[in-house]
Amino acid sequence: MEAHSLNRRPIRSFVLRQGRFSPAQQRAHETLLPRFGIGFAREPLDLERIFARSAPKILEIGSGMGETTAAIAQAMPECDFVAIEVHAPGVGSLLRQIDENGLANLRVIQHDAVEVVREMIAPGALAGIHVFFPDPWPKRRHHKRRLLQSAFVRALALRLAKGGYLHVATDWEDYAGATLATLAAEPLLVNTARDYAPRPAYRPLTKFERRGIRLGHGVWDLVFRRRGR
Repeated sequence: MEAHSLNRRPIRSFVLRQGRFSPAQQRAHETLLPRFGIGFAREPLDLERIFARSAPKILEIGSGMGETTAAIAQAMPECDFVAIEVHAPGVGSLLRQIDENGLANLRVIQHDAVEVVREMIAPGALAGIHVFFPDPWPKRRHHKRRLLQSAFVRALALRLAKGGYLHVATDWEDYAGATLATLAAEPLLVNTARDYAPRPAYRPLTKFERRGIRLGHGVWDLVFRRRGR
């Protein structure tokens, strides 16, 4: 059922913009992707082989320019991280940070997250999933493009080990409410809070988030866990 519904998913949750590389980003993308990148393939990843160790594995969907991703990986050396991002300048930026900070526990996949989850992540393989500030697609006619629809949430829940967590953060209140309802409706997941959770210490504030807070904007964190032990 899950594979059938995801295979029929015709609408992308992102618009692939070329963007402009800085010289450093382009150089990193060209030289470091073979070292720290994982190519898309239609078979499950052997994450323990990739990282050459047994450790909790955490997936980050939409790493943007990579500052938050790199900071979390650096602060949590006991975990291994796989970041998914479609935009090449962001991938180049993250690759540069991996190299400069010597982050042996972080790899990057430049591909559509829905396809990566469906094809490359085995059920129960993950200790955690981060989805920080996904595109809220605020216009009602675009809501069908939002990433966190029920079929994809189900797929994410299945990739979590029992007790693993799904952490979503958004600065759009409407999207927060819709996502809260979607996650709460997934039988495999249970909320760790009554509704929204306090920001976990491992998620650093971004510069845009700090600016929004100064302007009085809200940020909503949702932390759900896979049922069972």
